[in-house]
Amino acid sequence: MRMTLQDWALLLLLSVLWGGSFFFVAVAVEALPPLTVVALRTGIAALVLLVVLRLRKEAWPFAKGAVAAFFIMGLLNNLLPFSLLFWAQTMIPSGLASILNATTPLFSIVVAHFLLTDERMAPNKAIGILFGFLGVAILLGGEVLGGASIASLGMLACLGAALAYGFAGVFGRRFKAMDLTATQVAFGQLVATTIMMLPIISVVDRPWTLPPPGLPAIAAVLALAIVSTALAYVIFFRILASAGAVNVALVTLLVPVSAIVLGTLILGEELAARHYIGMGLISIGLLTIDGRIGERLSVKARIRRNRPCEPKP
Repeated sequence: MRMTLQDWALLLLLSVLWGGSFFFVAVAVEALPPLTVVALRTGIAALVLLVVLRLRKEAWPFAKGAVAAFFIMGLLNNLLPFSLLFWAQTMIPSGLASILNATTPLFSIVVAHFLLTDERMAPNKAIGILFGFLGVAILLGGEVLGGASIASLGMLACLGAALAYGFAGVFGRRFKAMDLTATQVAFGQLVATTIMMLPIISVVDRPWTLPPPGLPAIAAVLALAIVSTALAYVIFFRILASAGAVNVALVTLLVPVSAIVLGTLILGEELAARHYIGMGLISIGLLTIDGRIGERLSVKARIRRNRPCEPKP
């Protein structure tokens, strides 16, 4: 599908909203435990989407066959990756976390190749994965090989989150057969995640014993839930419907840009040169997987070959 100017504008807005989530998390985890931030994010976002469902007069999505799927999707798409990413951001800069999160499509392709019969790995995808994981190797540097450290554990947690998103992408395909709208699916998995998180934070964080957070942390949690989750879900599925899955996947390339800008300008974070080199290689890998640049080059090459030769004077 060809993207319209409105699609591009929404894609850029979505990248800012999701890039901003790394900034909001970095602020929130300064005052609140990561697991509590996860529960607040999913719980508040679920309430916002409940209002959206009512305004659109969409049905309650918890049919008999969908409940278990919502809980599994909530585990893979929210509970595990959010918990790992938020915990990681207590140890590494938000910009670096966003770069590592950009490896999600790489893991999605690998998972789909082994679990789905109709998603085999094409040559361009294999080459893209090689570039992507080379970028990951440069990002990790010698920290992992030199022994466990705070930073290396944080980076590995981000990669674990990306892997969870990869499994979520494969599992989420079953919702197409359930006759549910995108808003219903988003709402269902957020409710399921919140239900799973409540006993966890009750045992681990005991949030009622924590000192009340300051205004910056409260504002960050609200922005994370309302802007970077509920609103972002609505925009994501709007682009998905109008421009297709291939085009909306381009947001992966744009999210680290806004996350790095916000982290650098507002939080004063600094990334090393190898982090930018790693991001470049991951971006090359994602563009190779996307395939559109290669297709355009091959079309131009065919046009040149088929162009009639001009007679010599």
